[in-house]
Amino acid sequence: MKKTYRILPVYTGDVSGAASALYEFGGMTVIHDPSGCNSTYNTHDETRWFDKESLIYISGLNDIDAITGNDDKFISDICAAAERMKPRFIALANSPLPYLNGTDFKGICRVLEEKTGLPCFYVNTNAMHDYSKGQSEAFLSFAKKMLQSPAKKNHNGVNIIGMTPLDFTSTRIELSGYETVSNWGLNTSYDEVIRATEAGLNIAVSSSGIASCKYMEEEYGIPYIKGLPWEGRPADYMDVERRHSKNYIVGEPVISGSIAAYLKIKTGIDYNVIATTEITDGLLLECDRKCHGEEELEEALKDADNIIADPMVRLISPPNANFIELPHFALSGRLYLKKIPDLLDPGLYYPGI
Repeated sequence: MKKTYRILPVYTGDVSGAASALYEFGGMTVIHDPSGCNSTYNTHDETRWFDKESLIYISGLNDIDAITGNDDKFISDICAAAERMKPRFIALANSPLPYLNGTDFKGICRVLEEKTGLPCFYVNTNAMHDYSKGQSEAFLSFAKKMLQSPAKKNHNGVNIIGMTPLDFTSTRIELSGYETVSNWGLNTSYDEVIRATEAGLNIAVSSSGIASCKYMEEEYGIPYIKGLPWEGRPADYMDVERRHSKNYIVGEPVISGSIAAYLKIKTGIDYNVIATTEITDGLLLECDRKCHGEEELEEALKDADNIIADPMVRLISPPNANFIELPHFALSGRLYLKKIPDLLDPGLYYPGI
């Protein structure tokens, strides 16, 4: 069966991605679910609990609430929590049961805004997509609801969009001649991200930042590029020409494409990206491909000479291929947490090439 997994783990789900994206934005994220999505996020997908707190709540949806659509209890509980915790905004995330029941989240948001006086928006998740989709929806929903035209412009200012612990371990970005206005969203704050429209440039460092970058370009005239900024220079990885090869980088397309571009510039070696997360439109060169399923990925790797991927991918890789480990937290979780390199220091992650 295509798009199924029998050996590899699946990527972190979209609900966890949404919670991760909004973790440091100063709001209250409420997952409408019996508790399964929340427990997975809390125990597996979030690394920041020991360093900083966040208002991530679960509705505790029970059988009767699900069957009867008891939205009054859901609204009442959120209002009580908001009154006590004083968040900057409220974000509602969906899960399978209310998704199947057709819960009117946009209507609930309107009621909550009237009752609490706080901005409230819906993040369109359902636990049937991967983390990149959830992060993308969360960033875009926040941008549409919370951003406003700036009182001033910082033409040398940049926003780093699409950075969470599910992809990155570091935020150490030094850009020559630029000032970081906001980071969406690792080691950041509400006061920073709300100033995003002051910036003169957006940099999407993962596929989850593309949608909000496009929105800010259309709404506020902020241009964007996509790719990891290295050696003090923003650069779009799509501008580096690469050719077909039997060398592959497996993973998220923007990060993998940036690595492939850097390797081509520094070593002259062509690596092709095999994108295994959902958002790929406009992010792959002709030599790249997407594989959404273990069977497709195994087939794509069968002729590989060199593979750069999470260690779990070794299990479905040809035994004679040279395998270079690049752990990805959203795939293998804490199994290789201590081995995850700083993606912003490219010299660390291609030994053995």
